Amino acid sequence: MIHPASNRLTQTFSTGARRMLRWVIAAFAVLVTVLCLLPYLAVVISALTGSTETLTHLAETVLWRYTRDTLFLVVVVMIGSAAIGTGAAWLVTMTEFKGRRWLEIGLALPLAFPAYVLAYGYTHILDHPGIVQSTLRAMMDWGPRDYWFPEIRSLGGAAAMLTLVLYPYVYLLARATFSAQSGSTFLAARVLGKSPLHACLSVSLPMARPAIAAGVLLVAMETIADFGTVAYFGVQTFSVGIYTSWFAMADRAAAAQLSLGLLAFALLLALLERYSRGNASYADNQRKAPMDRIQLTPTGQWVACTLCALPVLLGVIVPVITLFTMALGSEQNLLSPRYLGFIRNSVTLAAIAALVTVTAALVLGTGQRVTGTRKAAVALYLGRIGYAVPGGVIAVGLLVPFALFDNHLDTWMRATFDISTGLLLTGSIWLLITAYMIRFLAAAIGAYEGGIEAVGPNIDLAARTLGADVPGLVRRVHMPMLRNSLLTAGLIVFVDVMKELPATLIMRPFNYDTLAVQAHRLASDERLSGAAVPSLVIAGIGLIPVILLCRRMRRGVA
Repeated sequence: MIHPASNRLTQTFSTGARRMLRWVIAAFAVLVTVLCLLPYLAVVISALTGSTETLTHLAETVLWRYTRDTLFLVVVVMIGSAAIGTGAAWLVTMTEFKGRRWLEIGLALPLAFPAYVLAYGYTHILDHPGIVQSTLRAMMDWGPRDYWFPEIRSLGGAAAMLTLVLYPYVYLLARATFSAQSGSTFLAARVLGKSPLHACLSVSLPMARPAIAAGVLLVAMETIADFGTVAYFGVQTFSVGIYTSWFAMADRAAAAQLSLGLLAFALLLALLERYSRGNASYADNQRKAPMDRIQLTPTGQWVACTLCALPVLLGVIVPVITLFTMALGSEQNLLSPRYLGFIRNSVTLAAIAALVTVTAALVLGTGQRVTGTRKAAVALYLGRIGYAVPGGVIAVGLLVPFALFDNHLDTWMRATFDISTGLLLTGSIWLLITAYMIRFLAAAIGAYEGGIEAVGPNIDLAARTLGADVPGLVRRVHMPMLRNSLLTAGLIVFVDVMKELPATLIMRPFNYDTLAVQAHRLASDERLSGAAVPSLVIAGIGLIPVILLCRRMRRGVA
């Protein structure tokens, strides 16, 4: 028998523990919000208070080139990704042809590859000493000046590499929308005399426009954030300018000023993406009739299969075969202690960042769901916009205030205790993980929201009625029902961190290199065969979440 006093003590302790847990969750949400906001404030303050001497020099020399090349890349990659992603999604969803089921999955696989990995592979093939030009010279008996061949290390080459790896953003969203459309609307257009193509252009495509626009804007965000591809190809974009100002010119103010310009453009894209999701939508209130696939003629099947297979061939098969061939001829030993260290560093950073990021998304998402307050909505929005901001901008925005803090702390400790604290935070792994969390928190929030939609508000009300508080609701109700969504979010963040390059290059601790850094270093030294080894490992790990996503597509979940 439990003594009444003991029972009251247990209840008091449980109530106090629950109250403490709620305070911890609230404090963690505030901390995440402050960390997400800090880089943007730091960039703005540093840009406005710093010297403009270097920026003036850049404006007189290369600033116009930064602007021109960045805008060109964004526009071309957006158009190319929209055309490939939307066209392929419509073909595999609305038509029937041989190989459709395999291509439906294969079209999503380029998402696992960083653009700079494709850049290394295609440079090995298409550059002047590559197999393509060497074969042409041997067959045609041409000299070096007897023919013209497109230059792979160019603005157009960078646009092609980015398009091949980013079109799946559009493809996945458009495919999901086409699959959800009712067949009755399409059939009505056909009855009115529209051809399949005209019915697609006048009915299916307008209804899928919000999803396509969201995918295209995601492509634009990824394009302005890219560093590895444009740096290797020698393309002068804002991302390259930020890195050059920080390291080559040692001018943090100039890096912050360039970051401010890129930040403004990125936030504009984020607002456009938010507007497209919130205001451009189409409701289909009819009964969902199954969509009968269009039976193509033999010639039409051949054309459809070729159009869908070409992105898979260029975005997956050719790079994998090329990189594997290059890796066999390299002197890199993947099992050496040095490479095992690269793998360990990459996996450690990615695993910790995935855990921290998913936890932050869960806390922010739960706060918005349970309270529904404006503060919670603002915190969730701040968590989203990090995806629109390049890693280099976030790195600059974190290093400036934390370096200032470390320097002031070291000065005070020297004057007071004659002890040097050095750089406690600036060169630490934890600051780098913070940058990862800010950069990829939006992906985790998106996965959380996709899963929480299946948890109706009545379930929350029933749990609260039965006496569950907020921590108990999350632990006993939300977590079991969100297990798959949170796992998917963790895998996505894990792979994104494995691929991330600019923030890692700027913020990594001394002598703490990752697979992405090693691949970039070897490629910068023109040791492409060596760069193929870490590139293959990154791509292989990146296939894990893409394959899981493809399995969900097959089951009709995605």
